[in-house]
Amino acid sequence: MCRHLAYLGPPTPLASLLLDPPHALVRQAWAPRDMRGGGTINADGFGVAWYPPGHAEPVRYRSAAPMWSDAALPALASATVAGAVLAAVRSATVGMPVTETAAAPFTEGPWLFSHNGVVRGWPESVAKTAGRLPVQDLITLDAPTDSALLWALIRDRLRAGAPAPEAIVDVVAEVDLAAPGSRLNLLLTDGRQLVATTAGHALSVRATPGALLVSSEPLDDGPEWQPVPDGHVLVATPSTLTLTPLGRS
Repeated sequence: MCRHLAYLGPPTPLASLLLDPPHALVRQAWAPRDMRGGGTINADGFGVAWYPPGHAEPVRYRSAAPMWSDAALPALASATVAGAVLAAVRSATVGMPVTETAAAPFTEGPWLFSHNGVVRGWPESVAKTAGRLPVQDLITLDAPTDSALLWALIRDRLRAGAPAPEAIVDVVAEVDLAAPGSRLNLLLTDGRQLVATTAGHALSVRATPGALLVSSEPLDDGPEWQPVPDGHVLVATPSTLTLTPLGRS
């Protein structure tokens, strides 16, 4: 399984999320505490995206290499400050490619998306679901992976005008029906609002005045971290947070 995080709040260096904390994302890449879905490390690529001040659309940096091996990342992460960030490290499901384009975040316009989990029975289980997408979307997927398909399904709903929470919940329900037992921990943000699901894997949240951080695993042992119950959708801004059951069967 992958590891991911998202942050909304006052501008902070990327290093404060990716590199500096005792259990920062880079450590979760090589020493994860919770790989209940299989795998041992998250060495099959990584990505980080952020919203520069005054820009509605994010900047993205991705690689097919392990996060800890990227010689350019420490300087980039120390020098780059942002108030909205989404980052992920990848553990590829057996049979899926290890390429830069398969690494989250996936993006279009202001949106950033990440998936921690697996679609069971891929690809046969979701062939009919995928078939409802425009053909152009199918032949231009970022990669032939379950995560890229999930992004295409959510993106299709966003393009049609669905609110982000509705788009996420509808896709989780549809894929859960087609592929029971799938792990569908999703993150979606436009830099102002964050939507996250817990569906088969862990997620923790740290909410402090004016800031919100969600992560597959807490970045430190601070008491502010709280687990998000399984089977829930989290909708948040830097100053608001709601948790609602997904209603999985």
